[in-house]
Amino acid sequence: MQITFYRLRTYQCCFILFNVALFHVLLFGADLVEEYFLRALPTTYTDMKILNAREKARKLDVSPLKVNISKAYIISNSEACAHKEIFLLVLTFSNPENASRRDAIRRTWANMTGVKGYTTRILFVLGKPSSEATDLEVIREFQEHQDLIEGAFFDSPENQTLKTTTAVEWIVTFCPGARFILKTDEEMFVNLPNLVDYLLSLRTHLEEIYLGKVVHQEVPNRDPQSPSFVPLQTYPEKYYPDYCSATALVISQDVARMIYVTAHEVPPSVPPGVFVGICTKKAGVTPIHSSRFSGKKHIRYNRCCYKFIFTSAVSRESQLVQEWEEVSDGKTCTLLETYYGLVSCRVMTYLDGFKQLSVDALQNEALHFAD
Repeated sequence: MQITFYRLRTYQCCFILFNVALFHVLLFGADLVEEYFLRALPTTYTDMKILNAREKARKLDVSPLKVNISKAYIISNSEACAHKEIFLLVLTFSNPENASRRDAIRRTWANMTGVKGYTTRILFVLGKPSSEATDLEVIREFQEHQDLIEGAFFDSPENQTLKTTTAVEWIVTFCPGARFILKTDEEMFVNLPNLVDYLLSLRTHLEEIYLGKVVHQEVPNRDPQSPSFVPLQTYPEKYYPDYCSATALVISQDVARMIYVTAHEVPPSVPPGVFVGICTKKAGVTPIHSSRFSGKKHIRYNRCCYKFIFTSAVSRESQLVQEWEEVSDGKTCTLLETYYGLVSCRVMTYLDGFKQLSVDALQNEALHFAD
């Protein structure tokens, strides 16, 4: 009887351990698989178009680009990188009307000029606002903070790819010495110390970096009624190439040059993230996936979780300020606290996703009923 009891206890322990292991596989397994299959591998290039693009990028002469500054930019901020050895340049895409959001970013994650002795530079990229009053406010904001770049195009949803090409042109023209570039959106929380630590860990792999949350086999939008409609004649392939979500991605300086020299071959009507993905593919650069980038998702807040991840979408300015104050309080997290934080925020984020799916389903059902 006693032997049977111990045997049952052994089976129960094995059953519990199996379920714990299964829980972790389900929770983190997808990320581990993505990290394995979507990592960049050493490549030998034989395609002459790729070789020519890479050689053109290597020999790129940017001096002619500086001649016609006034045509491309209203505010060029051409001295932003002058006389500085910049490790990480951060270009935050912002709507010109969102001055309060930019102020919140300046007070939180962008309130630093370096990490561990390595220089960071944070700038905001804007297009022209629709009103003259806002344009005057943008000029006053630049005079105060000296951290804006304003392109000579209207800042509208359909011009976001143009905003991307303008930013890439600015990088290769005015900040060619920056080792890495983070392009991010103003809606994002960014943990710069974590990201710099990761980039420092690369050490021997400082080139051909195209890093972010990789979007795999996305289907182009073929709905003519949709604002993001992409016709077959613009992009005839069934899937987009793998690309990093435009919400936050990191490229090395050599990749910025490759994007610049291949940009004229890519239709500007595709979404910004896809545009960068097609450009890098033409230069033979493979995106590197990291699950520490959130993409468009908001990661449910947990202090130790946010000390580990690179980005999370945060909609409210007050929430951004509160989360940053807690994350930057100087308190460290133990290994156990970090583990619990990652599990907690992952589970809660999944539950938030299910709730959002239910809300969307109810809304669609209501619209269908109304029709």
